[in-house]
Amino acid sequence: MPNLNRDTNTAIFMMCTGVACLSINDAIAKILMEHYSPFQILFIRTVLAFPFALFLALYSGGTSALRSYKPAVHVVRSLLWIAATIMFFTSVKYLDLAKATALIFVAPLFIAIISSVFLKEPVSRAKWLAILAGFVGMLIIVRPGLIAFNAVTALPIATAVVYALLMLGARQIDPRESVWTQMLYLTGISGILSGLLVPFVWTAIRLEDLWLFAGITAFGITGMALMTQAFRLGSAVVIAPLDYTGLLWATLLGWLFWTEMPDTTTLIGAIVIVASGTYIIKNARNTA
Repeated sequence: MPNLNRDTNTAIFMMCTGVACLSINDAIAKILMEHYSPFQILFIRTVLAFPFALFLALYSGGTSALRSYKPAVHVVRSLLWIAATIMFFTSVKYLDLAKATALIFVAPLFIAIISSVFLKEPVSRAKWLAILAGFVGMLIIVRPGLIAFNAVTALPIATAVVYALLMLGARQIDPRESVWTQMLYLTGISGILSGLLVPFVWTAIRLEDLWLFAGITAFGITGMALMTQAFRLGSAVVIAPLDYTGLLWATLLGWLFWTEMPDTTTLIGAIVIVASGTYIIKNARNTA
C-alpha cells in the first residue's frame, strides 16, 4: 500500500507539473503567433522535438521502438494532431488564453458522444445529463445571440472535436507499440507533413525569438513526457481530471502577460464544463 500511495502522489505531481508546462507552451505560442504562421511554429517545434522523441523511444525500447505495426494509423493521427494544433494556436492569437482553454475542455464530452454514437459504447442517463451540462457551460461562454458571434470562438470547440478523434484513434494503435513509439511517430510525421506547407508561409526568424522556439519545444516535450508517465503510474480516474488545472494556469498567464481576466460569465461556464468533464472521466468505467 505505501508503494501505491507513493506512485499515486508522484503521478499527481507529474500530471500537475506537466499541465503547467503545456500551459506555458500555449502562452509562448500566443506570443509567437504575433509574428509567425501556426504552421511554421508547429514545424520548428516538431523538428526540434524529434531528436528528444527519438532518444526516449530508443532508451525505453531499443531499436524495436522504431517499428510501427500500423503506420497508417500514425499518419491519420498526425493529420488530426496538426489540425488541432493549428486551430488552437490560431484561437489563442485572437482569444483570451483562459477562454480558449476553457472551450477546449469540452473534449471529454465529444469523446463520450463519439464513443456512444459511432463505437456503440453504452452511456448512462447520468452521463448524458453531464454531457448536456457541459454543452450548457460551453454556450454560457460563447453566449450565442447575446453578443456578436466571432467565428474564432468556434476554433477551440473544433479543436476539442478533432482532439477527441485523436484520442479515440489511439485505440487503433497496435498494443505492441509503446507510448514512446507513438510519440516518436506523431512527432516525426507531423514534422514532415507540416514541412510541406512551411515554404509557403515561412517568415525569417528574429534572433530575439530563438529562445521562444526553444522554450515552446522544451515545455511541450516536458509536459507531454510528464503527463504520459503520470498516466502510467496513477489511475486515470484520479489523474485525468487534473488536466483541468490548466485553466488556472491559463488564467494566471493571461493576466501576467496580457492583463486578460475572464469575466464572470466565462468563469461560470468554465466551472460547469470542468464539473461535467470531471464527472464523465471519473465514471468512465461505469456503463449502467
